[in-house]
Amino acid sequence: MDWLNFHHLHYFWVVVREGSIAAASRRLHVGRPSISSQLKALETSIGRPLFERRGRVLELTETGQMVHGYADEIFRLGRELSGVLRDRPTGRPAVLRVGIADVLAKLVSFGLLDVALRGPEPVVLRCREEPPTKLFAQLAIHELDLVLCDHPLPPNIDVRARAELLGESSVTVFGTPELAEGREADFPRSLDGAPFLMPPRESAVRRALEACLDDEEIVVDIVSEFDDSALMKTFGRAGHGLFPAPTCVRENVEEQYGVRAIGELATVRDQVWAITPERRHEHPALRRIVELAGESVFGA
Repeated sequence: MDWLNFHHLHYFWVVVREGSIAAASRRLHVGRPSISSQLKALETSIGRPLFERRGRVLELTETGQMVHGYADEIFRLGRELSGVLRDRPTGRPAVLRVGIADVLAKLVSFGLLDVALRGPEPVVLRCREEPPTKLFAQLAIHELDLVLCDHPLPPNIDVRARAELLGESSVTVFGTPELAEGREADFPRSLDGAPFLMPPRESAVRRALEACLDDEEIVVDIVSEFDDSALMKTFGRAGHGLFPAPTCVRENVEEQYGVRAIGELATVRDQVWAITPERRHEHPALRRIVELAGESVFGA
């Protein structure tokens, strides 16, 4: 075999990903006979069968598994190249596509991304805010260059990516002057029975916060839960309850929301991770964000 027909290889790759020729036909908008003939042509050029039929199910042969592994890498690099060419047209600023987990504090996210805009090369930011699972899926197909999240990739997420801890901060509890009155003394015991606004149950800081309260045998009155950290602070400003936020942005939170810091929970750590896809071409702004994040936001 002197050369490989990548058109045939792509049909094979889609059949494996979709699970059947019928599903691949719907995905590619191509008739089943056409797909079958292209698979046969690929097998002929390779000289070995790629599938074996078990009843009505097609299973990969050993050769098919090997070819699929290479095809996966080939088309992954193809998507990466397409993204690089699309987002870096000649003479224009580089585009940095960032996914931000909705549980992250907006002030922290701003501080991390602000350094990207202050580099020697002009950068255009395209930011989207969603739950981490959705962002990881978009990272897998190279729709994002960076995901900022409060935790690294879970082991059950099959995404080729690397995660770097940008920094971490303790957590401080805030409240309106009326709710904060008298609670600075005997903190954190003074939180017992207090109305509380919480981040979502699946967030890392929520789990750490609940563990801390359990250790201290403190029971707060959870009046609301929020995926969006800014919305939680807005409700806190209106006096609906106390709320947690990273200590590193304490002054900004107090000034922006008109609340008061009640006390610091030193054992509760709010982390920020940078998750980037494994690729040969690294966006010029990514290394700057990783290297300067500690100094710009966390004071490290």
